[in-house]
Amino acid sequence: MAINRVPVLKRCRSLGLEPMYLGIDKKSNRELKRANRKMSEYGLQLREKQKAKFIYGVLEKPFRNYYEKAAKMPGMTGANLMIMLESRLDNVVFRAGLARTRKEARQIVDHKHILVNGKQVNIPSYLIKAEDMNKNKEKCKGSQRYKDILDATSGRLVPEWMEADTEALKITVKELPSREVIDVPVNEMLIVELYSK
Repeated sequence: MAINRVPVLKRCRSLGLEPMYLGIDKKSNRELKRANRKMSEYGLQLREKQKAKFIYGVLEKPFRNYYEKAAKMPGMTGANLMIMLESRLDNVVFRAGLARTRKEARQIVDHKHILVNGKQVNIPSYLIKAEDMNKNKEKCKGSQRYKDILDATSGRLVPEWMEADTEALKITVKELPSREVIDVPVNEMLIVELYSK
């Protein structure tokens, strides 16, 4: 698997992104020294795609597959793409506050701690549907790791399209999110323009 070893804060600075979208509380004190050149249209489109890929932790080929699926779905392609990225299992675990960062959420899913509708799922890219119920395994409930995670994420707001029970470590997806409630700073129309060339 490809691993991006660029420091996270450096990557956030280069993309003009706040680290909080990844679940990281740190802030870089350095300013990015950019030449005062105007960025081309292609550069702007590429940057938006890189932002979306970096926030959700998706590589190029799966990201393109998401785009192609979104293009075939009814409705706006850009909104469909963002809804698909938001309904990934690792993102749902992160949004519910059962992980501090998206990378930790991915690891929790990889380590087979999550049950979806009673079945064990260890695929971070698994797409959640409306009315799905995700739950941590019984052996995880008393572990110190989850106590620490819940302490760290206690102030995080859970999106209105899901319900999280932190005592039982259970998430219920009431409905799929609409584009209006996804608070990720990505202009998906630029991504659509980039792929439709």
